[in-house]
Amino acid sequence: MIKAFISDLHLEEKRPDIADLFTQFLGNLPATTQSLYILGDFFEKWIGDDDLTPFNKMIMDTLKKATQSGLPIYFMHGNRDFLIGKKFLKMTGCTLLPDEHVVDLFGTPTLVMHGDTLCTQDVKYQKFRKKSRSWLFKKWVMLYSLEKRRAIAERYREASKAHTSTTAEYIMDVTASEVVRVMQKHGVQHMIHGHTHRPFVHQFELNGATATRTVLGPWHEHGNALLCKENGKRETIIIR
Repeated sequence: MIKAFISDLHLEEKRPDIADLFTQFLGNLPATTQSLYILGDFFEKWIGDDDLTPFNKMIMDTLKKATQSGLPIYFMHGNRDFLIGKKFLKMTGCTLLPDEHVVDLFGTPTLVMHGDTLCTQDVKYQKFRKKSRSWLFKKWVMLYSLEKRRAIAERYREASKAHTSTTAEYIMDVTASEVVRVMQKHGVQHMIHGHTHRPFVHQFELNGATATRTVLGPWHEHGNALLCKENGKRETIIIR
């Protein structure tokens, strides 16, 4: 049996190649795949479940086809697509997970996250995150027309690019003490997350034993997926 994990596809209409890679990935998953976990930033932006553009509908239909075929797909909000709601889930058959969730990887409890909350040194972003995830902010945004929401999303995206280009890399990476805190909170020695676009397998000491933090890669240049197998092996695959 296999459990698959992906993150940070940043799907958008102007990058149909990434959408094609995702469709290819789904079609080539081994028959023994038990579940797929999408750990946030699946879309470059999501302005509401009523934004049923042909591109968005195509992606949703692809997800629905997979879930109807018997593949459970679990979804986490990222910093780009936190407005995904109940209608999206109903139309795709996906199941929404909380920001921190422990998965049983064939006997190994593993914490899965998008990863943005681990970057505590990025104070400016964390303040925005706290505001944007509130029910009041979401309700306020959804009062606007689709056209207005697109403009707001584009404005936030440009602000994010400016912030990223002028902020030191270590600030936008995870904070080691926060990684330790959240892993101890959930009593795990293994973690999988995305967000930072720094794919790597980190090993360190925690609670007197070796702990592992696996960072998933983005899909800007090629597809990335982590396949966790029942025999304990973990394989990172590249989709081209």
